[in-house]
Amino acid sequence: MSADAETYDLRGLTCPLPVLRASKRLAGMPSGALLWVETTDPLAVIDIPAFCKDNGHNLRESYGVEGGHRFLIERG
Repeated sequence: MSADAETYDLRGLTCPLPVLRASKRLAGMPSGALLWVETTDPLAVIDIPAFCKDNGHNLRESYGVEGGHRFLIERG
């Protein structure tokens, strides 16, 4: 896990809220900043990578955890 990354707990939220909230949080961060996003929404495995690709962010890591997923996003 990246020690310099913030963690944003979006567990319990459903589509489209995880992407919308992650977008808002990333908008307030400098380019190159890292953000761990934690979700329980099963659609996040589709939505978060698509969001990163469409908005110029780098999805550095993505993996399943008990009850959800974690994504490490580098702000573009």
